[in-house]
Amino acid sequence: MVDFHSLEFPNITQCDSNGRETHTVVADMDGTLLIGRSSFPYFALVAFEVGGILRLLFLILASPLAGFLYYLVSESAGIRVMIFATFFGMKVSEIESVARAVLPKFYSSDLHPEAWRIFSSCGRKCVLTANPRIMVEAFLKDFLGADLVIGTEISSYKGRATGLVTTPGILVGDNKASAIHKVFPTTPDIGLGDRKTDFPFMKLCKESYMVHKNPQVQPVRPDKLLKPIVFHDGRLVQKPGPMMALLIILWIPIGFLLACLRIAAGALLPMPIVYYAFKALGVRVTIKGTPPPPARTSIGQSGVLFISSHRTLLDPIFLSTALGRPIPAVVYSVSRLSEIISPIKTVRLIRDRVKDASMIKKLLEEGDLVICPEGTTCREPFLLRFSALFAELTDEIVPVAMSNRMSMFHGTTARGWKGMDPFYFFMNPSPAYEVTFLNKLPYDLTCGGGKSSHEVANYIQRMIASTLSYECTSFTRKDKYRALAGNDGIVVDKPKAAANKIMGC
Repeated sequence: MVDFHSLEFPNITQCDSNGRETHTVVADMDGTLLIGRSSFPYFALVAFEVGGILRLLFLILASPLAGFLYYLVSESAGIRVMIFATFFGMKVSEIESVARAVLPKFYSSDLHPEAWRIFSSCGRKCVLTANPRIMVEAFLKDFLGADLVIGTEISSYKGRATGLVTTPGILVGDNKASAIHKVFPTTPDIGLGDRKTDFPFMKLCKESYMVHKNPQVQPVRPDKLLKPIVFHDGRLVQKPGPMMALLIILWIPIGFLLACLRIAAGALLPMPIVYYAFKALGVRVTIKGTPPPPARTSIGQSGVLFISSHRTLLDPIFLSTALGRPIPAVVYSVSRLSEIISPIKTVRLIRDRVKDASMIKKLLEEGDLVICPEGTTCREPFLLRFSALFAELTDEIVPVAMSNRMSMFHGTTARGWKGMDPFYFFMNPSPAYEVTFLNKLPYDLTCGGGKSSHEVANYIQRMIASTLSYECTSFTRKDKYRALAGNDGIVVDKPKAAANKIMGC
């Protein structure tokens, strides 16, 4: 038997990427544009982010059947099972939200360097994939510059996915070739594939290349994408292969109990011993730099304003843990549950510049205070734009660089319920926080020394970014929520709740 896999199409390393600006490339996705050949992790992400732990469990239970059909019956049958187990009953809008806010981070970390070299060099780019189009289109168009995405189309009824697919079915084999005939009036210049079921469409291209499996290949660096991934959402830190997905399900009950114990220790114990309690419970807190002593308000000394980068809503709590004393925090929004379980006071800002400034000045007269001028969290190594209001209110400013490490769950969300944020953070087996106190801002670099508030804010942003090896951006809270949740991220308080009430959180 002739081995078409090795003889008919040359290796992609033999493809010249020069002079391709007017050429059209058609590429498969799993195993071609992506290093990984399995789409299970991405179905698992959708299952968990939309359907929760029970839907993820259902997908895991269905995966042996899907694998049996995929390898021993037909690729199409196996993918149908995966689609049904993942999508049945889900709102189409929620699937689209996960595809836009969660999946690009994971897809981008698995981009094949050789396939990307050719794909990015061509003037017109098309992706032909068996994956549901709804899952992959946002990433392929926004971050890889694809002009056209042709994938399997899922069926829906009254805004919910049925778990079935529409005609012509799963896009594999001859269905890919038929899609090429329908879309392209002329023959595409380059075809990229990785398996036998890609041959039908590859034979229609002027030249085609195989992407062979290579365990040694390293994914493309994030800075090589068309644009950086500054914002992303979702609870899972790692891409959930079958074993990782099973481990997540088994760990969640244990992790939730552990999180409750850690939260109780932080909320009920005196702040001077919280550091040691966290250490005993597996929460690592690293303190760098020299923090200032408490303000002596009895002799009229104004409190210090700690300006912190914002990684999770727990930043002020870990700042207080590092100092050994509770420091009130001003916030834009925080869930009622988070207010109840946290050991420090929070003051809600109302986005009225005059009233907010008056409130912060009053708090500084009472003692030290912490504020995160980014206004929202950012997971990636970027700092969002700093609001300049704080610089107008005091010259006693101490920048604080915050960083954290999580191995299983993210402690932030833009789409989900924020009340679970501290629980997810503390559900990690051994979460870590690093609190770095920078030098107090010199007087000549403050507004009192003649600098404008924007100059002060930008200088502090650069100081913290340099300490953390992060990159400064001009993105804001609105940019984040528009990208991830499709709104401005403004939480409207209930009328019965006083906007400026100080609450224990």
